[in-house]
Amino acid sequence: MNIREQLKGTGVAIVTPFKENESVDFDSLGQLIDSIIDNGVEYVVTLGTTGETPTLEKQEKLDIINFTFEKINGRVPVIVGIGGNNTKEVIEQVQTYPLEKATAVLSACPYYSKPSQEGIFQHYKLIAEASPKPIILYNVPGRTGRNMEANTTLRLAHEVANVAGIKEAGNNISQCIQILKDRPDNFLVVSGDDDLVLPELACGIDGVISVIANCFPKQFSDMVRAGLKFDFVTAKKLNDPLLEVYNLLFTENNPAGVKAFLSEQGFIKNITRLPVTPLSDSVYQKVAAFVNKNS
Repeated sequence: MNIREQLKGTGVAIVTPFKENESVDFDSLGQLIDSIIDNGVEYVVTLGTTGETPTLEKQEKLDIINFTFEKINGRVPVIVGIGGNNTKEVIEQVQTYPLEKATAVLSACPYYSKPSQEGIFQHYKLIAEASPKPIILYNVPGRTGRNMEANTTLRLAHEVANVAGIKEAGNNISQCIQILKDRPDNFLVVSGDDDLVLPELACGIDGVISVIANCFPKQFSDMVRAGLKFDFVTAKKLNDPLLEVYNLLFTENNPAGVKAFLSEQGFIKNITRLPVTPLSDSVYQKVAAFVNKNS
């Protein structure tokens, strides 16, 4: 089974819960993993940027990877996030991190350095050639400062054997359509923009790596499955009540928004690591009101 078949549907870029002292709260992480799997999500992404990976130490990352594999115990596929703007360091990580049980590696486009399209291509080419697992590209220009253009994605898809897919979070449906039009048959294309998933499903994407599925896993993954069947009447009915959530999740910061929802739902403490701060009181009250109204 190729990556496109394995990862069709909804993946969750899972948060990293913290205790009051900001150490990793593995009990809460385990409960959250059980919740999202029990509510129908197809796979889990650990150490995505929603997991606050820029503030995690190396040993914490290794502990989270191992805990996630042990907790999931083969119930769903697991993708591990390994990215950065130091190509040599990313290569070292994909070669030394415990990836034996991983289905793939999700690697964010280099940030801050703002490389050329050729620089992006060469970065990913070297990582893919070094990686023991397939690489899923991650284009998120709102965070990295540089858009990976459709032509670069397609060049990687056609020329580099171990590049297996892309999480496209460019907030650009036209770019997504271009990739879908010219991709190889087995090349996975998933959305990274929760609020655009419904229309992108109509364009032919394979699913999503989602933030909202941390806190609304059943409703959102049901919506995605309906959209994959081109049942957009059902998909729209499921998606419409989530429109307010999409706005609240990202109005100030991700993962501050999703951590507020999960806190109100009783899964985690509302704690982030600097430079990310919890939601302001005014926005948090809107989150609390939504959860209370819909619980």
